[in-house]
Amino acid sequence: MRSDADLGAHGDGDVFAALASPVRRELTALLLDGPRPVNDLASHFAMSRPSVSEHLKVLRDAGLVSERRSGRQRIYRLEAEPLRELSQWLSPYERFWRERLSDLRKLLDEEDEL
Repeated sequence: MRSDADLGAHGDGDVFAALASPVRRELTALLLDGPRPVNDLASHFAMSRPSVSEHLKVLRDAGLVSERRSGRQRIYRLEAEPLRELSQWLSPYERFWRERLSDLRKLLDEEDEL
């Protein structure tokens, strides 16, 4: 796993910055079901295909998606490794908040008993 200093840096991009955009998060969600052509992806948005392609470029630069050509089409695919690394990095924070919420639940239950 990457260190905290370089976590999120894949290729020329930053995973955190790439996922900061709601459009790019939606694109990654659309790709969960498998590879899709850019025209199919663009049909889900009220923006031009070139604008969607720019968002896909940011995701590609961050290593989150890959692209291949099939004839005249560009097919995009979600890449698992950057998401796996991100999940591993976030897991201690998830445990932290789960424990804190559990402690809060216990405290509230104790107050209800009073």
